Amino acid sequence: MHARPVRPAVSVALRRGDRLLLVLRARPPSRGYYAFPGGHVEEGETLEAAARRELAEETGLEALALAPLVMLRVDGDAVDYDLQVFSGFHAGGEAVAADDAETAAFYTLEEMERMPVLESVLAVGRTLLGDSNDPG
Repeated sequence: MHARPVRPAVSVALRRGDRLLLVLRARPPSRGYYAFPGGHVEEGETLEAAARRELAEETGLEALALAPLVMLRVDGDAVDYDLQVFSGFHAGGEAVAADDAETAAFYTLEEMERMPVLESVLAVGRTLLGDSNDPG
């Protein structure tokens, strides 16, 4: 049995008040599920730069300071991913779905619990939205 290749990936749990930004995935590995904007890391790119690029490509949004939150192993089709989830606060503007996102919008934890989201996304949502330290 051969080990599957592992590639770096990133996502951004972007917070605006009591809501987190989710996109509806149009392509595998999470097609049909709501997730944080994110994707692969390009050669020579830092994890944070990749996170900012993916956020902009999928939603047109920017984040204030980003902080690494959790590292997850995600099973893909041909490869697995070490997914660095960043957290950050919304810098302004409205989300517009682009790239592989069918929709992009901010949701409360209560809304997220009724949507098709991955358990890891819901766990991050519970961690972040359970925190009352919101600067804006």
